Amino acid sequence: MQFKHVTLDFDGPVAVLKLDHQEVMNAVSMDMLEGLAEALDTIDEKKAEVRCVVLTGAGRAFCTGANLQGRNQQKPGRSNAGSSLEIGFHPFLRRIRRLHCPLVTAVNGPAAGAGMSFALLGDMILCARSSYFLQAFRRIGLVPDCGSTWLLPRLVGKARAIELSLMGERLPAEKALEWGLVNRVHDDATLMDEALKLAHELANGPTIALSLIRKLYWDSPENSFEEQLNLEYESQRIAGAAEDFREGVTAFLEKRPAKFKGK
Repeated sequence: MQFKHVTLDFDGPVAVLKLDHQEVMNAVSMDMLEGLAEALDTIDEKKAEVRCVVLTGAGRAFCTGANLQGRNQQKPGRSNAGSSLEIGFHPFLRRIRRLHCPLVTAVNGPAAGAGMSFALLGDMILCARSSYFLQAFRRIGLVPDCGSTWLLPRLVGKARAIELSLMGERLPAEKALEWGLVNRVHDDATLMDEALKLAHELANGPTIALSLIRKLYWDSPENSFEEQLNLEYESQRIAGAAEDFREGVTAFLEKRPAKFKGK
């Protein structure tokens, strides 16, 4: 399925969402954000069938940040660089946080600026060996956005987060793995195969529990210990009432692989 600078394909229970504006290395425009919103609407309509989403880029880049074409024509003091965030980027980021199933990001090339934030939204982050991350904002006189100042210190610590942002230096995939920023690095030629393999493994799992797990970890940094205990309690009640819990216990007792249905 084709949307504005976005393609959406389905591989059984896995939805593959691809940023697709190769002429600008998948830089994000308002048109692309509109396409992403429409693609997520389609995924929502198929919520009962889609049990994992893969987010990747078309061509040789994952996403090189916001599309800056025409921005140099704006007069100093008259542009509102933050307006596109609240109008376009933030609704997308919030929808990804509330996604009903696990998200795998397959970083197939440069992930810069907002593209780095998009990549780090994944519950599992897989990278091509040649890919890299870049907090590019300082290069154009802006501050990090799209949630990167929330995500980065929680993933790699304050010192490394500030260094990436102040210096604007490339972080290669292998170093990102060493820092604990990403989960796995694969050869470029095998990245998508590995991402789809992982996505299907997740899609065939107890996806009610998996969606609750991602919510627990998303909410954890904002909660006190007591609040997180309460959230675990509520989440466990929901998971324990699902058919998949009964199947999981039965399969364990019968010493066979569980056949989860996401119900």
